[in-house]
Amino acid sequence: MRLANRRASSSSPVWWRSSLHLLAASLFSFSISLIPSPSVSLSESTIAQLRKQLKSGDITPADIIKDLHQGMEKVNESLGAYISYDVEAALKEAETADLSLPLGGIPIAVKDNINVKGQPCTCGSKFLDENYTAPYNATSIDLLRKGGAIPFGRANMDEFAMGSSTENSAFFPARNPWDLARVPGGSSGGSATAVGANIALAALGSDTGGSIRQPAAFCGNVGIKPTYGRVSRYGLVAFASSLDQIGPITKTVEDAALVLNHLCGHDARDSTSLKVEVPDFTSALGQDLKGLRIGIAKEHFIDGIHPGIREAVEKAVKQMESLGATIVDISLPHTDIGIATYYILAPAEASANLARFDGVRYGHRAEVPADVENDKRLLYHYQKTRSEGFGPEVKRRILLGTYVLSSGYYDAYYVKAQKARTLVRRDFTEAFEKVDLVVSPTTPVPPFKIGAFRDDPLSLYLEDLFTIPANLAGLPAISVPCGMIQHEGVELPVGLHLTAKPLDEVTVLRAAHAYEQATEWHKRRAPGV
Repeated sequence: MRLANRRASSSSPVWWRSSLHLLAASLFSFSISLIPSPSVSLSESTIAQLRKQLKSGDITPADIIKDLHQGMEKVNESLGAYISYDVEAALKEAETADLSLPLGGIPIAVKDNINVKGQPCTCGSKFLDENYTAPYNATSIDLLRKGGAIPFGRANMDEFAMGSSTENSAFFPARNPWDLARVPGGSSGGSATAVGANIALAALGSDTGGSIRQPAAFCGNVGIKPTYGRVSRYGLVAFASSLDQIGPITKTVEDAALVLNHLCGHDARDSTSLKVEVPDFTSALGQDLKGLRIGIAKEHFIDGIHPGIREAVEKAVKQMESLGATIVDISLPHTDIGIATYYILAPAEASANLARFDGVRYGHRAEVPADVENDKRLLYHYQKTRSEGFGPEVKRRILLGTYVLSSGYYDAYYVKAQKARTLVRRDFTEAFEKVDLVVSPTTPVPPFKIGAFRDDPLSLYLEDLFTIPANLAGLPAISVPCGMIQHEGVELPVGLHLTAKPLDEVTVLRAAHAYEQATEWHKRRAPGV
């Protein structure tokens, strides 16, 4: 397993070796220029494109992995996209890849809170750094492998998925491929920046309040959160169990549908897994938008949205109307309570879920000084282990969650938040009696600079204003590129957010694909890093 953050730099050659290297490089460049090169490299290709080449025998899965690895070696140190990766293991799987399968031979990066047997699963935390190797596969990994995919690379993330910027990683922050001074979003920031920088064809993320869609928007990718219960959470390290959902981040909507086909299905090991038929999510791709009713909520176009984002989304809505959709004004009156509701419920569930990290069974274990009295050793050990193992944001949310669940505050906060969640869900139920989709910006502001919210972490919570409601209501939602804006002298991507009624991923994908194919935004890739 290659530790991505511990790469050794090679020493500089002496002058005469350097001269020979330059001469050889010049001759090689001249000779290679005589050979026609493909317009798109393997790592820049989509899954759909590579599948055609694999089936024709023009390339092998090993060729793809080697090409990705070459890029990872060049730019990962700057990007911080991967915490670790095991090239040898991926190449070994590539040798036996069944190319007849829908994802046969396609490497897919995995967020570092999803268990892959024999690989580390750090959750971006010191608590599990080098002390935990996954003893089993998450169901999502088993299903991907059943479809022929090859897990390759452990993507960086906010610690235990708590954050919107990937600055909370215990190892190093991930950086946005469009501007290395900016965040890629979070908590699946490593997944998004890897796809955006062409060092992953696709990546798995987890989404509790926008952690797939927000980083996808920040990095110019497609990111979809399926209906709650569509994808098994077995093997996903839990943050907030009633909100978490696994989904893909990809370069195109077609790729998202292809991967989603091999993530969904009932799993008896997850009590929240739905016993419903899994459609072919590619079935509606290529259809137009005629007859589709798209809702525009006034609560999603409020003061505080960056004017460039508002303009890009409004243009996208007009584009969808030109493709045959009917635009309908709607209201989601409880949008303004979504953030407060989420930041009561999610920390409460996190407080319970993270209680298992106690330094007794696995993970970080603090040293207990010999002079600590025997009757105090257990409490001392527990406190010191968790103080050392968890970062500031995780501690903040554990404290908040423990507080709202405590005696005297449970009814005042937690119970009221559950009632508020019902109101948010009811808003969508009523809206979907009038429309098929709800459209909004994915994020209110463009990617911000690393450290911008260091002294005001609570303001960072507002980044998920438009994504959290879909998690509270358990709805499928997607972010798709819809424009580029100039912000502080840098060109940055904008995401369009589409939400549908439960189990209607097909409509989300249909609309997103129709819009995508009518525009060129998905073809814009981040500049070299």
